[in-house]
Amino acid sequence: MGCRLSAMPHPNAKYPAATEANTACRGVGVGLARVLSKMGVASRTAATVLIEAGRVSVNGQVLRNPEARINMSRDRIALDNTPLTEIPKRYIAINKPRGLVTTASDEQGRATVYTCLSEDDQRAWLAPVGRLDKSSEGLILFTNDTAWAQRILDPVSHLSKTYHVQANRLFTDDEVAQLQHGVVLDDAVFARAEQARVLRIGQKNCWLEMVLHQGINRQIRRMLAVLDADVLRLIRVAIGPVILGTLPKGQSRPLTEEELTQIRITMFESKQG
Repeated sequence: MGCRLSAMPHPNAKYPAATEANTACRGVGVGLARVLSKMGVASRTAATVLIEAGRVSVNGQVLRNPEARINMSRDRIALDNTPLTEIPKRYIAINKPRGLVTTASDEQGRATVYTCLSEDDQRAWLAPVGRLDKSSEGLILFTNDTAWAQRILDPVSHLSKTYHVQANRLFTDDEVAQLQHGVVLDDAVFARAEQARVLRIGQKNCWLEMVLHQGINRQIRRMLAVLDADVLRLIRVAIGPVILGTLPKGQSRPLTEEELTQIRITMFESKQG
């Protein structure tokens, strides 16, 4: 038997049943806002806004309760009359300039990485896969495929991230080797670079290339601080097989099929290993 619809409000319901078509079973399934998030349509907060605005329907009837329970295998969900199964997945690379924050909106009114996306991509409810801090630059991936994003961020995926780092002084061979052997950070966490080398040397500073797998917050800045060095510039130039290349600052591009395939192969091989 399927769910039997009822117009009677639940005693703890936040929204009166008279204002919505209650097509979902109470007490079972997944909350509607969470379903939209899991399907990559929007963050849970943004999904709540869409639902309360009456833009989401379930089995042909509008629901305005973000907490309504949904059977993901049975219920038919649509956004603006478009079935969610028909919403294409998007995978985007951007070149983040220094000074932008990696968030959809900022309480302090600072410019965000979303200004790098095209208007179509901004309307597609894309979310960043990981972050770069405000003073860092380079490659960030965006997608509306939340499951794919979670796999990318999982350390088990072994997707390396490559950075070019300008340090405020010269580095000796022993110090570069120490970055690879590992250092203990200020919070007693052990951090190391999978690879580290000097790219070029100036009179008073140098550029390093560092490849990371760990994903510790502000890892490079904190590792260099252990060696009494500061970061002047930090640019992420690659995530796995995706290369920043000649993508202009502040611009975006879709990932190629080859890049997506190589990411899947890398994650599959790491899982098998």
